[in-house]
Amino acid sequence: MVFLWLLPCFALVEATYDCGVPAVPPVLRGLARIISGEDGVPGSWPWQVSLQDKTRFHLCGGSLICPCWVVTAAHCEVKTTDVVVLGEYDLNSAKEDVQVLRIEQVFMHANFSSETANNDITLIKLATPARFTETVNPVCVPCAIAHFPPGTPCVTTGWGMTRFNPPETPSKLQQAVLPLLSTDDCKNYWGDLVTEKIICAGANGVSSCTGDSGGPLVCQMDGAWTLVGIVSWGSDTCSTSLPTVYTRITALLPWVLEILTQYPCTPFSRDPQ
Repeated sequence: MVFLWLLPCFALVEATYDCGVPAVPPVLRGLARIISGEDGVPGSWPWQVSLQDKTRFHLCGGSLICPCWVVTAAHCEVKTTDVVVLGEYDLNSAKEDVQVLRIEQVFMHANFSSETANNDITLIKLATPARFTETVNPVCVPCAIAHFPPGTPCVTTGWGMTRFNPPETPSKLQQAVLPLLSTDDCKNYWGDLVTEKIICAGANGVSSCTGDSGGPLVCQMDGAWTLVGIVSWGSDTCSTSLPTVYTRITALLPWVLEILTQYPCTPFSRDPQ
């Protein structure tokens, strides 16, 4: 069993919408960088969230995991005055069919450490459930025993900086293909900061950067894109020769399930078929 069926969420989801299967297939051109910039295909990462403040300024990324829950990084310090924007591709476009949803509650992991970034995860409960469409759909969540071996090519997405110095920020959603690293290889770069609750990827000319925080690291398994990590931290200068560190989803599933069970979803709406 690869995927965890999140009963508190997905009991409400009709089979028309399979997690991790975009209606618009992504086009991946090999090892492109977020730092150098490669535009994604509009709608091809339908779980990608833009967390924005009340002025609609992009703060962090996130991932829709079911109708009324989004997962992001604790260090993003999400507030209930922020908003969750779904279906976004071009931050500068006013013509996209986006869903701007209010936040009902924010659940930051109680053991998050700002010094080590351990347990860097926050769950966001939406005030109203997302409406599933061709451009808004959840990512799959793996079972705790799911294994993603080193070398697995995965994808990270976001609106983070495409150049660090001088700084350059894209308006269109960027994507990058990068391989997973073993824990030992990651420790060769980051030493004792590496724990069982993180997973590393990159060090191959690819790097997440400022603004990508909280966004997804996804790998394909059994034909579906699965959330493996949350963008957490990395090089201060977004060096593409150093791996990016991601919160390891499988290590924190018990906490995720505990929160989702305590605060169940309300019925959601969807586009008519």
